[in-house]
Amino acid sequence: MMQLEPWQWALLVAGAVLVGMAKTGVAGLGTLFIAIFANVLPTKQGTGLVLPLLIFGDLVAVASYRRHTQWPQLLRLFPWAGLGVLLGYFAMDRIDNQQARVLVGGIIVVLMALHLWRRSQGGKAEEKWKEKGPPAPIVAGTGILAGFTTLIANAAGPLMSIYLLALRLPKLEFLGTAAMYFLLLNLFKVPFMVHLGLVNGPSLMTNLVLAPAVGVGALAGRWLVHRINQRWFEVITLSLTAVAGLKLMLS
Repeated sequence: MMQLEPWQWALLVAGAVLVGMAKTGVAGLGTLFIAIFANVLPTKQGTGLVLPLLIFGDLVAVASYRRHTQWPQLLRLFPWAGLGVLLGYFAMDRIDNQQARVLVGGIIVVLMALHLWRRSQGGKAEEKWKEKGPPAPIVAGTGILAGFTTLIANAAGPLMSIYLLALRLPKLEFLGTAAMYFLLLNLFKVPFMVHLGLVNGPSLMTNLVLAPAVGVGALAGRWLVHRINQRWFEVITLSLTAVAGLKLMLS
């Protein structure tokens, strides 16, 4: 098990609660646990520690919302996301923690701006995306960036939040589709993270201690999601995503 100070354990427990809440409640909360883990551990070590916690949260979310999963949207994304994971694996040893944070933050902010601009242009594009799905270049770009950023910093949540909100999915379909996407993507990442030495014996023992906090957060998220309307769900998710992107760029 990792040797940590009491204040570090307190922050990790808080981060684990947010992991659970992000998976079953407000997706934008996922950006906050990235910041918490980054303040306790080096970015790469934190990425390895949080991966099993994410998978646990994904399993709870899939059990809760799997019937709402929009499979046609996922099947278009998966091949590109796999390519992004491979690119992230080869890049992990070639970029430092600061470069990774700035890159991910910049991508999130740019996508936020594009999303808000497209929403301001009226509803025709929104309806077209909802009926036929996004254009192929958007799907490919989102998949690759999500796969890359999830391996580098577990920071694909904001990208997928923007993408799924652009599809105008109702909140339960949003959560079900995101849960299944991240469960499969995170399981795909495990062999790469083990090979890089970022998932190991001490990190897994620490995961066992933190897992109950993820469960508590997941229950809290399920309670919250049924008490928040669609409009506020989108506003909160977008707002937290924007803050996280700027924080990553400026930290």
